Amino acid sequence: MGIYKRISNSHDETFSFAENMAAHLKPGDVILLEGDLGAGKTTFTKGIAKGLGIHRTVNSPTFTIIKEYQGKIPLYHMDVYRLEDAQEDLGFDEYFEGDGVTVIEWAHFIKDQLPESFLEIRILRLEGDQRCIEAEPVGNRYVSLCEESFG
Repeated sequence: MGIYKRISNSHDETFSFAENMAAHLKPGDVILLEGDLGAGKTTFTKGIAKGLGIHRTVNSPTFTIIKEYQGKIPLYHMDVYRLEDAQEDLGFDEYFEGDGVTVIEWAHFIKDQLPESFLEIRILRLEGDQRCIEAEPVGNRYVSLCEESFG
């Protein structure tokens, strides 16, 4: 399994790429998002939400940890940056094994609680609004997702 890469030249391109990826997502999919503050993790999640038919405003659940949105497939958006105890059992596995797509910002904080297969996406700042979107699939399901999404 390799790393898939795409250069995004703007917030709109990042949003559109994620929106198009959403067409290939299935219930039970888990997407990890890593990147510096302001890199575009929430923009990416907003694109996924739109692609899943979610019309509500999507913003980072920094203080609530988990926000749930209903669309064609439910979206469970997590931000575990402020989680004080990484070992705290918040029932993450119920989301990972549930009927929706789970997107986790700052997932490295709960690495011991992650499922055995997932797609890790790293958003790296380049110049200006340009970003490098790197995806590392863990598990055959996510290799297929990358092949469909990255072309």
